[in-house]
Formats: sequence, C-alpha cells, structure tokens
Amino acid sequence: MRSDIQALADRQWRDYRAREPGACFADPRFTLDLAQAYALQDAVVALRVSAGDCLIGYKVGCTGPGIVQQFGMEGPIRGSLFESEIREYQHTVMGGEFANLAIEGEMAAQIGADETIAAVFPVIELHHFVFRGVRKTLPEFVANNGLNGGFVLPHGDWLLSQDYLERRGELSVRINDRLVASGELWPMPGGILASLGWLREQPGQDRSGVAPWTDHPGWDGSGPLSRSTGRPHRRSG
Repeated sequence: MRSDIQALADRQWRDYRAREPGACFADPRFTLDLAQAYALQDAVVALRVSAGDCLIGYKVGCTGPGIVQQFGMEGPIRGSLFESEIREYQHTVMGGEFANLAIEGEMAAQIGADETIAAVFPVIELHHFVFRGVRKTLPEFVANNGLNGGFVLPHGDWLLSQDYLERRGELSVRINDRLVASGELWPMPGGILASLGWLREQPGQDRSGVAPWTDHPGWDGSGPLSRSTGRPHRRSG
C-alpha cells in the first residue's frame, strides 16, 4: 500500500502544479478511506518539502455545523500550510492561479516555541474549490489538503495581537464593502484552545507556525475579493 500511496502522491503533486488538483477522484472506481487520505496528504507534503518548500503550520477544518450532512462523516480534519503560499497584506491574487478560486475569512494563531499562543489574527484563506467525486467526502477533502491554496496575511499590526484570544466576536467577509458572509470567530466548541487540543492529539504534528481554523462562511466565484474582520483586503484579476 505504501508504494501505491507514493505513486498517488506523485500524481497529486503533479496535478496540483498543473492546477488540476485531485484529478484521481474523477474516476468513480477510485476510493480512499480517511487514514489513506491522510497518508496521501503527508506523502505530498514530503514531496513539496523535498522540492524546497517549507511546512509552516496546519489548518483545522470541518469544525462547524452541518459537516455530517455535507460529507457523511464528522470532522475535524487537518491540512498542511506552506511557506510558498503565504501572501502578504495587499498582495494581488489572480484567479487564474487557482482551480476555481474561492475564499474564506479565517482566524489564525501563531504558536510560539513553547507551544503557547503568541498571536491570533484574521486571514483570507484561498481555495482550489474543486470536488471531483460523485459526492463530497472527507477523504477527498483531506487528500486534497482541505482544498487549501494558501492564505493572505493581514496588516502587520495584527500579527502581534492577542485581542481576540478570548474575546467573542464575528468574522465577516466583504466584497467592495458589501457583506457576503459572517460567522463566529472560533466555530469549534471550546474555541481556539479546543482546536489546538485536537491538533496536538494528532500523531507527528509540528505545531509551530501559522494555522488558520476553517469553516467560516466564504465566497467562491470571480471578481474582486474581500476583507475580513479588521484590515486585510485583497483583489483578484
């Protein structure tokens, strides 16, 4: 099975670079269970790192309501984040760089060397919003790294903030000042600490770096993108 996973990882990494992520799931005979999907994600991570990228953190997804109805399984799930896919504040995001670009407003946490929370701040998560299976499943979602295509950082003042570590609030996405989606800052019951606790329980995780937590309302389509709670503002072309 290890050789099969490695062959699939080679294909997944090749397809991702061609902006055709998860092409193997278009075959109705192709199936993976959740453990195999994580093994595949990890094998692709190894390929990316060996090619010179740097693993900088993780995302925790599928934490909001309706996951069982949508995917037939309970979350959360884990995805991997890479240095090459960090976009700085006011970076221009081009839709053609993605397979069906979609965005979500997310909260992120910077974890210090002592595994304490150094900062929390909003980001814009970028997605390759493509499902190829007959129906949406968590194994496809996990194998495709939670559909993650990177994220856009906020204004630098946010990167040292702990204002919303415990404070309640709402995270919003706006397109040209028009509200298109909003939701709780931390949709997982127990908030950021619950998300971190779940991540720490997963085997072999390096928890340093920036880690968005997902399942906030978002947007998919084309045209100018958005800003989330605070100052991040992005445009696509």
